[in-house]
Amino acid sequence: MGLFNRRPKLPSADRPPLAADERVLAWAAAGTGEGGNDGVLVASNRGLWLPGRVDRLGWHDILKAVWSGRELTVTPAEPVAERDGYLVVADSNPETYLLVDPGDLPHQVRDRVTGSVAYTSHHEMPGGSGRIAARRVPGVDGLTWTVRYDPGTPADDEDVAAETARLVAAARAATTPTDV
Repeated sequence: MGLFNRRPKLPSADRPPLAADERVLAWAAAGTGEGGNDGVLVASNRGLWLPGRVDRLGWHDILKAVWSGRELTVTPAEPVAERDGYLVVADSNPETYLLVDPGDLPHQVRDRVTGSVAYTSHHEMPGGSGRIAARRVPGVDGLTWTVRYDPGTPADDEDVAAETARLVAAARAATTPTDV
């Protein structure tokens, strides 16, 4: 990056309360489109800080992130149930931010969210379907497993839960190194 293309440093007033091992990777002001400022989005090595939130969203907690060229829409995971060895999640409300000068933020979000995914597979289940995913969590050894059922899948059904447990166990076995 050339000297004239360098982005200004994040103002200290906009700096979130970073952890000791956390560093800023990219940032962008979220505008209203009329010269206003709705806050600042900050991407760090540990997650994404969004305006109006007290805590960061870990990269593993973001189900979807879409960049339109002007707006970044982030869909966080909402925990629904904790089961033996995995967490059932659903889409939380998407949050959309207009980024007039996005800098490297959309690229960092894409790279970090995608990079957190170690395994993903979509499966048919009794009465529906769902996605099993294993995500890397900064500072945590091993993988964190989640299941996101497709709309209409009866998540509380015993057959669905049993099939999900079987599928997660098979995925874990397939992704566990044998030479450890």
